[in-house]
Amino acid sequence: MNTHENRIVLELESRTENVSLARVMVAAFATPADPSVTELSDIKTAVSEAVTNAIIHGYGDNPSNTVRLTLTLSQKLLTVEITDNGIGIPDVPCAREPLFTTLPELERSGLGFTVMESFMDTVDVISTPNVGTTVTLTKTLGEARHGA
Repeated sequence: MNTHENRIVLELESRTENVSLARVMVAAFATPADPSVTELSDIKTAVSEAVTNAIIHGYGDNPSNTVRLTLTLSQKLLTVEITDNGIGIPDVPCAREPLFTTLPELERSGLGFTVMESFMDTVDVISTPNVGTTVTLTKTLGEARHGA
């Protein structure tokens, strides 16, 4: 790690009320990179989707588990890893298709990955059934205002 990089790891109980906490913490962590209000909103939306997916799909809304967020800020590049040790995703490409949901009875829209992809620069998903899932979100901050 160089002197221009900051990294923190957060563990949250897998409770839906902790989604808003994750959003605020990631936004606060990103502030040294001078993100725009739009960028902060984009990040918070994508993090909400990823953390909600971990809680609802990974753990079946069971609060006895944890969701781990690893946040890294290297100058203007924000990386957010959201990891669960839940049921995993048997077919990641299928799960990333718009409108795909495993829980239609909960009125899930199936747009979680689509939303993440529309607000972040990259979205990577690594998942193993019965082991868990890691979603890695990246976004370069300040690009629109600084022409970088």
